[in-house]
Amino acid sequence: MITRRSRRSIARLAMSYRELLLVLLAAVVGLIAHRPLRWLGAHHGIDALLMVLVFSSAITVSTDAFEHLRASWRRVVVALLACAAVLPALSWLASRVVAAGSLRNGVLAIGLAPCEIASVAATGMAGGETIIAAAVLVGSTALSVALAGPVLAVEAGHAGVRPGGVLVSLLIVVALPLAAGVGLRARWPTLERHDDTAGNVGVAALIGLVALVAAQAQLGRAYVGVLFAVLIFLAGSAALGALLGRRTARGVAIPLLLTTSMRDFAIAAGLASVAFGPRSAAPLGLYGVVVLAWGTGVGGTFRRAGGHLNAMDVNDDGGCR
Repeated sequence: MITRRSRRSIARLAMSYRELLLVLLAAVVGLIAHRPLRWLGAHHGIDALLMVLVFSSAITVSTDAFEHLRASWRRVVVALLACAAVLPALSWLASRVVAAGSLRNGVLAIGLAPCEIASVAATGMAGGETIIAAAVLVGSTALSVALAGPVLAVEAGHAGVRPGGVLVSLLIVVALPLAAGVGLRARWPTLERHDDTAGNVGVAALIGLVALVAAQAQLGRAYVGVLFAVLIFLAGSAALGALLGRRTARGVAIPLLLTTSMRDFAIAAGLASVAFGPRSAAPLGLYGVVVLAWGTGVGGTFRRAGGHLNAMDVNDDGGCR
């Protein structure tokens, strides 16, 4: 029989990892209702949700946060250079566990993508400095546009990526909503009282994004190797992120970990499709589900460790207030 104390503990645990639980539920929904969700994904549904996610995260960035960015710019630069140097090699190594062909080529593209846009929202969930995550997002995007083509050509021997289309897409999906959110917050600081609402909107966009991404995944025996490769890449990139955040403040270490370990599956899919053909984009749906589950799980872990969830948030019956 579950005691009242056990119910309270379970309820607190569920509240700490509420985004992760919702992400896993959304992934199941995406796999079940994949036909209509694939249609939405093919009609810019993913881009629309990414824009909402970026804007809702950016509007919570206070002007004081820029002081933290100025104090940590060296860490940001080192993180960008380390990711540009290490992650393409890591994705190449991880791809070796997948049979040669389109699936292996898709895994190759992961390390060339910029950091995941959702890592900004995950940083906010974890209590980290979102402005640092946003700075890494912008910097890694610029590096990805500049380096993806040449690196893919070296790794695959025949690939060619035209950065123009990728750049335009990133300007629309990332740069514009990011600038709009930060600008509005700077113009009207009183928007701070709506931070909780913005956070809830961001979580809702993230949940919808996971459902759309899961709908793109095509599961089968061949994907066992892809999953293994994805986990290898995730473990290696997380280790690099933890190393970059060593001996620094928690608020800085969190975005360095998340932006390094979370790469943008949608942009990776675009790179793979342009370089190797549409079939090579198939593994990126699986990577997207795994990496978004990782990000929300890390966010819940840091929030729980930091005491963001007060014991008074759960009532005596184990329910949430």
